[in-house]
Amino acid sequence: MKKKLVKAVSVAMALTMTAGLATGCNSSSGSGSKSSKKSTSGSSEGSVYWLNFKPEADEALQEIAKTYKEETGVSVKVVTAASGSYEETLTAEMDKSDAPTLFVVGNDASVATWGSSCVDLKNTDVYNELSTDDYTLYDGDKAVSIGYCYESFGIIVNKKLLGEAGYSVEDITDFDSLKKVADDIHSRASELGFDAFTSSGMDDSSSWRFTGHLANMPLYYESKDDSWTEQPAEVKGTYLDNFKNIWDLYITDSAVDKSTLAAGGYDAEAEFKNGEAVFFQNGTWEYAALSESIADEDMTMIPIYCGVEGEEDAGLCSGTENCWAVNANASEADQKATLDFMYWMVTSEAGTKMMAEQFGAIPYKGAAENKNVFCQAAQDLTNAGKYTVTWAFNYTPNVDEWRAGMVSAMNEYDNGGSWDGVVSAFVDGWAEQYQAVNG
Repeated sequence: MKKKLVKAVSVAMALTMTAGLATGCNSSSGSGSKSSKKSTSGSSEGSVYWLNFKPEADEALQEIAKTYKEETGVSVKVVTAASGSYEETLTAEMDKSDAPTLFVVGNDASVATWGSSCVDLKNTDVYNELSTDDYTLYDGDKAVSIGYCYESFGIIVNKKLLGEAGYSVEDITDFDSLKKVADDIHSRASELGFDAFTSSGMDDSSSWRFTGHLANMPLYYESKDDSWTEQPAEVKGTYLDNFKNIWDLYITDSAVDKSTLAAGGYDAEAEFKNGEAVFFQNGTWEYAALSESIADEDMTMIPIYCGVEGEEDAGLCSGTENCWAVNANASEADQKATLDFMYWMVTSEAGTKMMAEQFGAIPYKGAAENKNVFCQAAQDLTNAGKYTVTWAFNYTPNVDEWRAGMVSAMNEYDNGGSWDGVVSAFVDGWAEQYQAVNG
């Protein structure tokens, strides 16, 4: 059976951190549709057991569980898995008689493992509150899980420096205009006192930005052309010339010698905070650190442009693995109580406030205001009708090994080697890693 990893739609989504959505399978708990607005009165006989995926949110979730119990009389137990141990914890807990009623199914592999244990969330009240379906995971037509938060990445811009160079964000609408601006800033770096792009170090602390996030650009457009619904055994590399476009811009219009990138040791975040560059590829998670040095009105995030036709209509790269699923093997009362709780979380003042504070961007109509300016930029692009560039890199087979091959090939290219090596690492490396995992 084919599984849709992320349902990409051309209409926008509501940006920057990940959005968790509930899962679904064959069950009578479809009663979560119109009844969920009523049962928060305390009439439900069921209870909720949430196996939490995000350790940093544990304290806030314990408090919100108390608030919900006070308001509705319904008990919510929150158990938080240790960092890096969620799948093992979930496997152990699901074997118990008192198994989680609410848990995370956040990627294709998890859908394959747990999809049959999930309630179909389609047309439940919480599902109907979604502002986008971009973060819903499907097994065929079944909505296995729905995102409860999401993150976005793109090119972070210091608007103040950009203005000092004689430009505004509105001047950048595609790759050609981005290159024109960046080339000019780089050519005048000594007089301006800053360069176009921060360093693009290829050590482990930085290379993921390029072999993961930047590589999402050719992967996304190929997945869109070929309508991927599951991990492909092979990729074509159709858009690798576009990948080369943006990579060349990064490593050329920078103060850092590209031949030194392999050794790494650079701190792009510090460079940006210190006003050494206008552009910095990264994500919404950088807001807290950057806001210590740069005023909100001086920062924004723009799409990663790479020369693809129609990219002037692109938004930010957004996605998540934080997706809610509901246990189809739980009692009907517990399923209903869980769906009611989820609905309350995304519609009530207390629930949406906590979601915004703890999770950032959430893809629901009643989402509370998020002060993260990068999330706001994502939302603005969505509101303007821009399409979401979803996280196709989630399909990558044997991801660490594939990315290691890309790092090696990109380092050779930066030192004067052929781009053909990058193409081989991307295309042939994908097929090799797929076979290594799947035989």
